Amino acid sequence: MRKRIKIGTRGSKLALWQANWIKSALSAKHPSLSFEMVIIKTKGDKILDVPLAKVGGKGLFVKELEDALLYRKIDLAVHSMKDMPGDIPKGLCVGAIPKRESPLDVLISHNGLRLSDLKPRARIGTSSLRRAAQLLHIRPDLVISPLRGNIDTRLKKVETENLDAIILAAAGIKRLGFEYRITEYLDENIMLPAAGQGALCVETRKNDTEVGPIVAALDHHQTKAVVMGERAFLNRLEGGCQVPIAAHGKIDGNTFTLCGLVATVDGTTVIKDTFSGPMDSSEIIGVELADRLASRGAKTIMEDLYAGLSPRV
Repeated sequence: MRKRIKIGTRGSKLALWQANWIKSALSAKHPSLSFEMVIIKTKGDKILDVPLAKVGGKGLFVKELEDALLYRKIDLAVHSMKDMPGDIPKGLCVGAIPKRESPLDVLISHNGLRLSDLKPRARIGTSSLRRAAQLLHIRPDLVISPLRGNIDTRLKKVETENLDAIILAAAGIKRLGFEYRITEYLDENIMLPAAGQGALCVETRKNDTEVGPIVAALDHHQTKAVVMGERAFLNRLEGGCQVPIAAHGKIDGNTFTLCGLVATVDGTTVIKDTFSGPMDSSEIIGVELADRLASRGAKTIMEDLYAGLSPRV
C-alpha cells in the first residue's frame, strides 16, 4: 500500500481550495497516509482572453489532469463537476462525488441592486452562454459583456470595467469566503444552473484497487444520484460549452425530479421541462427528459448553434 498519494489540481484559488478540502477529508479518514498536491495548468487556464464558447472543445479545464492520471503522474484529480465532459477517458472513472454545495447562480451588483431593479441597458458580465441566454430571456434590455478570469479577477472587474453586475456560481463564492459580496441568489426559475454546478468530482484510475476504495469513502449517495441524472441529460443532448443548456435535479423522499433547459443564445427561445421518477433511476430520467426536449425543438436549436446558423425554432 502506497503511503503518499498525489492529488492533481489546477492552480486557481478555487481549485486549490477544493483540492485541499478533499485532502483534509481524506486525511481525516486515513491519518496514516500522506497526500501531496500536484498543480497542473490546463488549456482553459492558459487562454484567458477568449470566451470559452469560442475556444471550443470539451474538457478545457480537465484534459491535462486526466492525462496526468493516465500516465500515473498523479493518483487522483479534483475537478469542478460542471467542467467534466460527458465522456470519461478509458481507464478512468468518477471515484467520488462528495456532498454538494449550493448549485445556484448569484448576482453581484455594483450598487447593490437586484436583477429586477437594474436599469435598462445595464451591463452584466458573464462568458457563460447558459447564463446569458436565460438573462436575455427575462431581460432582453440587458447588455451582456464577456467576463473571464478567476473569481478575484471577476469581482474586481465589477469596478474596473464599469459593469453593473456579474453572475457567478454561488459555490465558488461561498468556498472562497466572498459570500458577503452576494447581492442576490438567483432562483432556478430565473436562472437554471449548469449540470453538476456546486458539486466536486474526484477522478481516479478505474482499476486502482488501492486509491479507489480510499476515495469512494467521500461519496455522497444523494448528491451522486442527482448529479449523474443531470449529466445523463447533458450527455444525451451532447451539450458542450457552445450551447445554452442547463439541468438541476432534486430529491424528495425517494423521488428524483429533474428540470432541464435548452435555449437559443439570444434567449428568444427557451425549451424547458421537468420529469420525475425513482431516485435510483436518475440517469434514465435524465435521458428521458433530454429526449422530450429534443422532440420539442432542442435538437434543432443545437444543430443550428453547432452549424453557426440563426435559430430555426
